[in-house]
Amino acid sequence: MMDKIHEEGHAKINLCLDVIRKNEDGYHEVCMLMQELGLCDEIILSKIGHGIELEVKDERGVVSDKLQEVPCDERNIAYKAAKLLMEEYDIKEGVSIELIKRIPAAAGLAGGSTDAAAVLRGMNRLFELNIDGEELCRLGKRLGADIPFCIIGGTCLAEGIGEKLSPLDSVPALDILLVKPGRGVSTKAVYEGLDIANRKKEDHPDTVLCYEAIKNGDVDKLIQNMGNILELVTVEYVTEIKDIEKKMLECGAVKAMMSGSGPTVFGIFEDKASMHRAFEEFNKSAWNDIVSDVIETETRK
Repeated sequence: MMDKIHEEGHAKINLCLDVIRKNEDGYHEVCMLMQELGLCDEIILSKIGHGIELEVKDERGVVSDKLQEVPCDERNIAYKAAKLLMEEYDIKEGVSIELIKRIPAAAGLAGGSTDAAAVLRGMNRLFELNIDGEELCRLGKRLGADIPFCIIGGTCLAEGIGEKLSPLDSVPALDILLVKPGRGVSTKAVYEGLDIANRKKEDHPDTVLCYEAIKNGDVDKLIQNMGNILELVTVEYVTEIKDIEKKMLECGAVKAMMSGSGPTVFGIFEDKASMHRAFEEFNKSAWNDIVSDVIETETRK
């Protein structure tokens, strides 16, 4: 019997994100290519007598003022994931969740969703529930559309509201720089501001071409056709996104674009040396009032 479990919750980026239509239920139908990153949160799960205890720490393993925006109660989706499994499988014991955050919050990187996915995977092992992957994804979908991908990871085509997943061969290893602006934006506001019915054809990225490029291992073709329709809306709220993209390209990025509903921008670099030069540029004092997080990472298989 295990009494403590360690899990990693990995960040994601959208290599391509298109919104097809708004459904009658208010949800948007999407077509996305999602990619797991090396950047991850650490989740440590332990059995306790009863209930759910959640503690959030920074990358140094200490409680930090920087994490005030991350709740430590039932508002946290990781807490909700634990509660869901306890109710569904009538777990009598309690669980302690120690969450070490490295993924910026509210960044378009699935930081909350991947923590919930890690809790679902970890509790499945901790309490020996023997839940298969398909059922775990079904449970995760009840909490958030990104959670099934965060359970599976790798590279996936995501359709529906993001929960219909088709795993793909991993893209070749890519060096990725993440830069999050200091100002945030509401995902709800971005989708409501999209007005998909009146968007032009050229506003939509070609997900099919990107999908084919990944299948064929053609990184150049993938980079040429990547895009994110939500960026057209988010830049109206966070104008710094364009400045960050421009700077990344000046520093040698072969592609720079926003992930998810934003506001984080990711740049793809041909090598770690050029990525690190860009990292150093964004850490200069001139960017102090513009960006809040600058992180070097890579794609993950």
